[in-house]
Amino acid sequence: MDHQKRGPLKGLKVLEIGSLIAGPFAGRLLADFGAEVIKVEPPGKGDPIRKWRMLHEGTSLWWYVQSRNKKSISLDLRKEEAQEIIRELAKEIDIIIENFKPGTLEKWGIGYDDLKKYNPSIIMVRVSGYGQDGPYRNKPGFGSIGEAMGGIRYLTGYPDRPPTRVGISLGDSVTALYAVMGALMAVYHRNHTGEGQCVDVALYEAIYSLMESAVPEYDQYGVIRERTGSTLPGIAPSNTYLCRDGKYVVIGANGDGIFKRLMDAINREDLGEDPDYSSNHGRVQKSEYLDKVIGGWTIQHNLKDALKILDEYNIPAGSIYSVEDMMEDPHFIARKMICELDVEGLGKLKVPGIVPKMSKTPGSINWPGPKLGEHTEEVLKGKLGITDSQYEEWQEEGILTNNETGALKR
Repeated sequence: MDHQKRGPLKGLKVLEIGSLIAGPFAGRLLADFGAEVIKVEPPGKGDPIRKWRMLHEGTSLWWYVQSRNKKSISLDLRKEEAQEIIRELAKEIDIIIENFKPGTLEKWGIGYDDLKKYNPSIIMVRVSGYGQDGPYRNKPGFGSIGEAMGGIRYLTGYPDRPPTRVGISLGDSVTALYAVMGALMAVYHRNHTGEGQCVDVALYEAIYSLMESAVPEYDQYGVIRERTGSTLPGIAPSNTYLCRDGKYVVIGANGDGIFKRLMDAINREDLGEDPDYSSNHGRVQKSEYLDKVIGGWTIQHNLKDALKILDEYNIPAGSIYSVEDMMEDPHFIARKMICELDVEGLGKLKVPGIVPKMSKTPGSINWPGPKLGEHTEEVLKGKLGITDSQYEEWQEEGILTNNETGALKR
């Protein structure tokens, strides 16, 4: 069965104009669930992520994940003819995703106000560092800067060391999730009113939205949350503990009932019965002592044995997985979070599975990231009715390129 044809977003047409991570990741999520996503790339090199990190025969392995299920057309958007192609495509597109610097599309005559003249119900999702207005609008934005300004870098690391980063493009990925959520809310609104709209998603705001109680705590008490390493301020016990074999176990026992079970598991029933520790408020006052008690127990056990005991007492606990651990874990496999793609010239390639799981309309991975310009001819001739002679003329003028590196075999 072709899951893409019955995916929940079947019939939704998306034009992705952007590069690297945040915007294209949003496009990937829509494509996973059946949307037709047409990615526009510049001729010659395409999206820079094609060359990021580990390469196989000149193409990034990341590319096959980031652009799976998408179609690629190659257009030089600096040229007037390419801009006119975008205007024509916009007439039948539901959503445009773009992550250029604010004002760039307007300069080319293909901004939201320009395109809604051709399609009043069109939805444009605009991803940028600082948003489409405000004093920082024109500053160059990147995910790492969004993480810094949004507050997560300030809180990541240990108090006696400089701030650090999470080892993935967290700012871009969180922003992409908001972009998809905004796009689908706009589709819902359009389906009821016929009105399109602009969805403005800023990298720094996506991260800032995760900052929990930081704003009201500062507003009322002047409290600035600081880096605390592996602990969670104001919640106890919840930490990472060293085991005898040098591995670490993460234990979250901050629920009142869970804490009591943990104390039974580590043979400290006295603390489990002590009223001073019966609530989170009391435990927080002595969190350092509790961490020493728990750490004193874990250091006596290998990780595997510690987890077995904690599981027996129904305590939330787990080891810290590397990608190798994930690939071998039976739960990841059972949940189909490790999938295989057939990639021309490479063979089988394992990639992350699809989130979320849907019982009636599941997503699917139908093909890996396409060759640069692989679908240019299909899209322009099939959707716009471009003639062979016009197509060839535009090729000669460098306005578009077609399948520069050969077609993937389906």
